[in-house]
This record gives sequence, structure tokens and C-alpha cells, in this order.
Amino acid sequence: MLAVIGGTGIYNIDGLITIEKHDVDTPYGKPSAEIVRGVYHGKEILFLPRHGSNHSLLPSEVNYQANIWSLKSLGVKQVIGLSAVGSLQQDIKPGDLAIADQYFDFIKNTREKTFFGNGLVAHVSTAEPTCKALADALSNAAEKCDISIHRNKTYACVDGPRLGTKAESLFLKNAVNADLVGMTNVPEVFLAREAQICYCTIGIATDYDCWQDDPKEHVTVEQVISRYGASLERAKLVLETYIKGTSARCSNRCNHALESAVLTPTESMTQDQKNLFEVLST
Repeated sequence: MLAVIGGTGIYNIDGLITIEKHDVDTPYGKPSAEIVRGVYHGKEILFLPRHGSNHSLLPSEVNYQANIWSLKSLGVKQVIGLSAVGSLQQDIKPGDLAIADQYFDFIKNTREKTFFGNGLVAHVSTAEPTCKALADALSNAAEKCDISIHRNKTYACVDGPRLGTKAESLFLKNAVNADLVGMTNVPEVFLAREAQICYCTIGIATDYDCWQDDPKEHVTVEQVISRYGASLERAKLVLETYIKGTSARCSNRCNHALESAVLTPTESMTQDQKNLFEVLST
């Protein structure tokens, strides 16, 4: 089962025929919105708007645990995210699409970043945090549409909601060597790995953040929105083409991430811990 998580400006999917809506309760609270189960070009998928159906949640207010948990509990094995991002490299121009395969966690607030703790211990490998097979399939879909998409990029995640300083932008560009900057993919990507879900995000570059000398190129909300529409349509076309085709088959064992990661013996787990672990490991 595939789920699509929509970012800024993506609160529904045109052409998705709704079958039902799931109001899911999780051990971590409520997800961002009801999860829509529907049929899209003959395939059953789930859809969840990351910021809520009316964009009412800041990046730091999104309940990432509940979002990923609810999708996993509904049988999701693959997640494709759509996200607005800033470009930290000259060759990724505003309007371009990009797929990140690496993440740099620059979050400093108190976002919950794991399903584990409170007596249940696991250390999941995130050396390769995204699904290469899914990224390859999306890249192939883009090629079929004659749409260019940057590959093998590093996404630096910041707190928000403020837009960054020039010093921060230059640090992420030069010291981290990041290519993209955004506010939402961490901890989403890491929770997906803990839930043994294949994960990949199509980043839609809207600006050059603020590392360039020309103040006219420094990111503003007005700039983001004005440049977003046409690029978003291209991202949706890539997504549509992927869904119409054959689903990616995972080659780097995303769906087996917990096999050697959990240190707490099953016999030592409480019933609540066993229930939690059962959902994650299914």
C-alpha cells in the first residue's frame, strides 16, 4: 500500500476517488488530519496532508509520530512525500524537482523523533535513510514525462517557522554540503524507517534560501507561493506516472529495518510494548 504525504499547498489529490476517511487514534495522539483512502488511476492509495487540511500546523506542531503510526497501522509499505524546499546549490534552480537520499538533522526543538524509549530500546540504522528503489522508480517516472529531477541530494532540516539567516544558510551550504533545506522531513524520514516503510520525498525547489549576495534572491513567503504552482503540477505528474506504473520493489530492506535493531527481549516487554512493536514490525 502506498501513501502520499502532501506538503505546503497539497491538501488533496485531484482525481482521487475517495472510498473512506480514517479518523485514526494512535498511542501518540491524532495525525494531522483524517487519512483519505481512495482510488487513483486504478490504484488504491492513502493520502494525508502533513500540515492539516487547512494548513493549520507549523512544522514543529506536526505530530510526526501519529502520522507515520497511523499510516503503518493502515497497511502502508511505501510513503512518497511532497515538500517545498529551498535550494542551497546554484544548479538546483527555483522550480526544479529534487530527490534527497541523505538527511542532515539540524532540528533543535523538542520534536519526538522515535517510537522507542520508556523501556523499549532499539537502534535503527539510518546510514541510507531513504529507499533507493523508490527513488529510482520516481526518477524513471520523471524521465517518461520528460521532466528533469535532481538525484542523490542532501536535505538539511531546520526548525522553522522563521526563514533562516544568511549565516545559517551558508553553514548548511558550505560546512554541511547540503543541497536542499526544509522544515518537515525530519523526523518523518526516520520514523518511517523505524516503521519499516520505504520512504522518499520529491522536493520542489521554490527559492535559493538566503545564501546568495543579492537580497532579491532571499526567500520570502510571497516568493515561495508565486513560484510554486507550475512546479507542483510537474511533481504531481511524476507521482501520477509512478502510480500508473509498476510499484517499486525495495532493494535495501527498508521493510526489514527492525530485524536486528531491537535490544529489549520480547519476554521483557509489557503488553503495551508488545502491541506497539507488533504494529511497527508487521
